Amino acid sequence: MNKNRYRRFMNEILGMIILVLIDQFTKYAAVVNLKGRQSIVLIKGVLELSYLENRGAAFGMLQNQKIFFVFIAVLIIAVIGYVLYKIPDNRKYFMLHLTLLMIASGAIGNLVDRLRLDYVVDFISFVLINFPIFNVADIYVTVATAILIIMLLFVYEEHDLNFLSLKTRRFRNIK
Repeated sequence: MNKNRYRRFMNEILGMIILVLIDQFTKYAAVVNLKGRQSIVLIKGVLELSYLENRGAAFGMLQNQKIFFVFIAVLIIAVIGYVLYKIPDNRKYFMLHLTLLMIASGAIGNLVDRLRLDYVVDFISFVLINFPIFNVADIYVTVATAILIIMLLFVYEEHDLNFLSLKTRRFRNIK
C-alpha cells in the first residue's frame, strides 16, 4: 500500500470513527433524555424527538431478525471497504469516498446497537408525513445513498468506474 493510499485509508477510518461516535452519542442522549418520557416537540406538527427501540427495519418490517440485519450490515461494510480500497487517489472521486464512508458509518452505527442492545435506538420523528422514527445513522445512509445515486446517474460515466473491475490486469489481455 503506497503512502497516499495509506494516508487516505487512515483518514477514512478516522472519519468513520467520528461519524459512528456522533451517532452513538446522539443515541445515548436519546436514551438518557427520552426513554420513558413524552416526546419533545421541536416543530409542532412537523418534528419531534421520541424514543423507540427498533428491533426491525423501517415501517416495522422484519421484526426480531437480528442475525439477518447483522449479516447484511457486515456484507455492506465489506463491499464498501473493497470499493474504498479500489477507488483511485483522484480528486474526481472525493464525493464517492465521502458517500461510501457515510453509508459504512451508518451501517456500523446501527450494527453496534444491534450487537450491544439487540435493537437500534431511534429517536427522530418526522410527524408531518407519519414517517418512521429514525436516528443519525439512518440519516447518514439515506442522504449518502441519495447523493450516490445522483452521482452514478449524472456525474460518473461507465469508464469512470472501471476501477471496480474484478479482472486483474494480468488476465485482461488474454483472448
